[in-house]
Amino acid sequence: MFGIGMPELIIILVIILIIFGAGKLPEIGGGMGKAIRNFRNATRESEKKQPDQIEGDKKENSEN
Repeated sequence: MFGIGMPELIIILVIILIIFGAGKLPEIGGGMGKAIRNFRNATRESEKKQPDQIEGDKKENSEN
């Protein structure tokens, strides 16, 4: 898709290691994991709410 292969990925990881240092990498990884998990949960909740809203709109329209 973007043409990122293994050599490019290694270069990016080395640059991140140089910038943040080895001590901060676990904290950064943990924070990114939490962010991804929260995003997934939010999208799942919105998917669950949408069918309920559609059914509620149908009921309101049929009553009118």
